[in-house]
Amino acid sequence: MGLDYTDGCVNFRDIGTFINLISEKTLLPEHLMYRGGSIDYVKEHQEIDHAKSIINLRNGADPEDFDITYLHFPMSNKIEKYDTTQKEVRIWLNKIISTFENPSLEYPVLIHCLSGKDRTGIVVAAILLILGIDKKVIIEEYLLSDGGVDKDLITMSIEGMVDVNNYFKRIDLNKVRENILKEN
Repeated sequence: MGLDYTDGCVNFRDIGTFINLISEKTLLPEHLMYRGGSIDYVKEHQEIDHAKSIINLRNGADPEDFDITYLHFPMSNKIEKYDTTQKEVRIWLNKIISTFENPSLEYPVLIHCLSGKDRTGIVVAAILLILGIDKKVIIEEYLLSDGGVDKDLITMSIEGMVDVNNYFKRIDLNKVRENILKEN
């Protein structure tokens, strides 16, 4: 059975809540970052927990129904996004992660693509790696998504960017960490 894209935001969840549940420790603040699929059928802002910024990873633009910040980072469907060793994927991820250097980025942030699992899973994995979350916990959080997820693919993605200081060498990762983890 496929995902029902007409029923709000598929695979929507609070990243912090599930990281904390999986790890059985408080590693991330809750209600800070969300992940999910298309927001085309989201009618009420509370359906996405009043996100103040949306990072759209789909090729198409979002409907701008709410008075919030919309950021758009499309990538060609011809590119295998799970292969984070590819130059195009590395450039794309660096552009996205660089937005978290900006102290004026408003939280909570919703990161989404069409299904909230592939492109979103890779970006969320990158953020969690930068925050020092264990790879096993990142993989478990990724596997919570509906719609056909593949442990080998996310593992390949993580391995391709496991040395975050080198992978994101033009980004101030301490600033990214500080901005994400600051009191919001």
